[in-house]
Amino acid sequence: MNQDNSPGLIPFTIDLTFEEARRRAEVVAALGPDWDPAAVLRGEDEAHALLYSGLDAEQQRTYDLLVAAGVLPGEESGRASSH
Repeated sequence: MNQDNSPGLIPFTIDLTFEEARRRAEVVAALGPDWDPAAVLRGEDEAHALLYSGLDAEQQRTYDLLVAAGVLPGEESGRASSH
């Protein structure tokens, strides 16, 4: 016999699919009609190239070690570190 007198729990679920779609639509609307994702990615590539250009020998060795360890992204497209 069950002597537990606590009230039964009622399952409560929320489907956030609609809210997530609304949130994403608001983000895109806030970016405006002039937002060009391809141009943004090109700008990021240019900034990455500029950031790591002109390294001296020691800095280049350190950079190469960090890329090899997966801490920094390499030169390939879609750069993301592996860790």
